[in-house]
Amino acid sequence: MRSDMFEADGARLYHEVRGSGPALLMISGAGGDAGYYSGVAEELADAFTVITYDRRGNSRSTGRSAEPMDLAQQADDARRLIESVARGHALVFGNSGGAIIGLTLAALHPQVLTGLIAHEPPAVNVLADGDPDRGFFGDMAALYAEGGAPAAGRRFAETTRGEGTYPWPDDLWKRFLGNQDHLFGTEWPGFAGFRPDGAAPFPVVLGAGSFDRGTYYARPSAEIARRIGVPWAEFPGIHMEFLRRPEVFAAALRALATQMLSPEGRVPAAWLDEHPPGAGHGDEHPQER
Repeated sequence: MRSDMFEADGARLYHEVRGSGPALLMISGAGGDAGYYSGVAEELADAFTVITYDRRGNSRSTGRSAEPMDLAQQADDARRLIESVARGHALVFGNSGGAIIGLTLAALHPQVLTGLIAHEPPAVNVLADGDPDRGFFGDMAALYAEGGAPAAGRRFAETTRGEGTYPWPDDLWKRFLGNQDHLFGTEWPGFAGFRPDGAAPFPVVLGAGSFDRGTYYARPSAEIARRIGVPWAEFPGIHMEFLRRPEVFAAALRALATQMLSPEGRVPAAWLDEHPPGAGHGDEHPQER
């Protein structure tokens, strides 16, 4: 793993790069931390150049501001990373608020994407008028105003199915706690106001976890897919399955990402070497040699 800082419009963004192959940029949601994806990035580094980063104002990156978060600026940060670190093109995966940023990136800077996987964007504005889940962001903002980050953070975790059933890495948890006021105080309005744009000139897949049916953060994915006319996929597990069981989530992401990057039978170059060193030939099993 290689880590570095990247200059982007008045901020220094901490990022990590693993592996080789087609570029895969992974954008995190609440807390904005690269550490959410460390396990998945390790799993996928044999096939992809996996780029993860702490979003502006979060964790090891700078650029924290009292002004409400601008989704366009978040998308521009991702664009700059792709142009600098990924030579101008990347498949993008985003979870939760990171999926919202990915969708914004696709709308504003389509030239840098080879594809987008948007996993559980909590875009509650696409839900029907009168749907009680449309009030989620407003309810949380009111709770933050009344009880501060601890009260809002506890309620946020309670609304996220599966949280509290598995441990977080200690360093990631400490950084998340340090990001809570930034999340609820400045990032929240940007996520709350998001509305998806139209179709894109590259493959786009919306998706949600199999355990998250009926939740406010998973339901919008199917509606967005319907509105913009793109495929929808069910992923394994919960909202942050990539943190709970990275090997399981990575297996699903590997299959989908490879398919998106290999249309019309274009097999990845690594698979075109018929007899790589150490492999068996034909029906011969290496353990029987």
